[in-house]
Amino acid sequence: MYELPELPYDFSALEPVISGAIMELHYTKHHKAYVTNLNAALEKQSEAARKNDLAEVIALQQAVRFNGGGHINHSIFWTNLAPEKHGGGGEPSGDLMKAINHDFGSFATLVEKMSNKSVGIQGSGWGWLGYCKEKKGLMLATCSNQDPLSTQGLVPLLGIDVWEHAYYLQYKNVRADYVKNIWKVVNWTNVAERYSKAK
Repeated sequence: MYELPELPYDFSALEPVISGAIMELHYTKHHKAYVTNLNAALEKQSEAARKNDLAEVIALQQAVRFNGGGHINHSIFWTNLAPEKHGGGGEPSGDLMKAINHDFGSFATLVEKMSNKSVGIQGSGWGWLGYCKEKKGLMLATCSNQDPLSTQGLVPLLGIDVWEHAYYLQYKNVRADYVKNIWKVVNWTNVAERYSKAK
């Protein structure tokens, strides 16, 4: 059974970038629903497997992928963020910054390219900075809906949730403003730790 992870800060901690109302709704309703629905789908899938009902096992794979991806993505997203007063924003340093400069030319270029990719997603999805073990480098990617980045063979380092529920209450339909502001609360320490483990 999967469980909702604890948020590492209060709902209002990311204000004014992300309102407490959005965080509470996002975490207690959306992420919780992914966990609940994932557990239910896995239980049904397990029962179908016991009954040798392969067609049902396969039919449930989409529910597992969608809700499991939602759980994975959000669990990363919460730790990718931190209040401005407690480490959010600024720029990365050390090995991560060296890798960013090597693979993108500059930190400003990374921000610009990742922002453009995230804003440009049609419908719902995620913008990602990932690590490619094969190429031993950083790469940008987008995922539709709740598909996890692992489906593209990349290790997730930093994700930007561009589902409307992540910003609409505050930013209305102006996704670009939300993406522009989210850089003020990126937890680069967390991203650097993920990069170090991925290598």
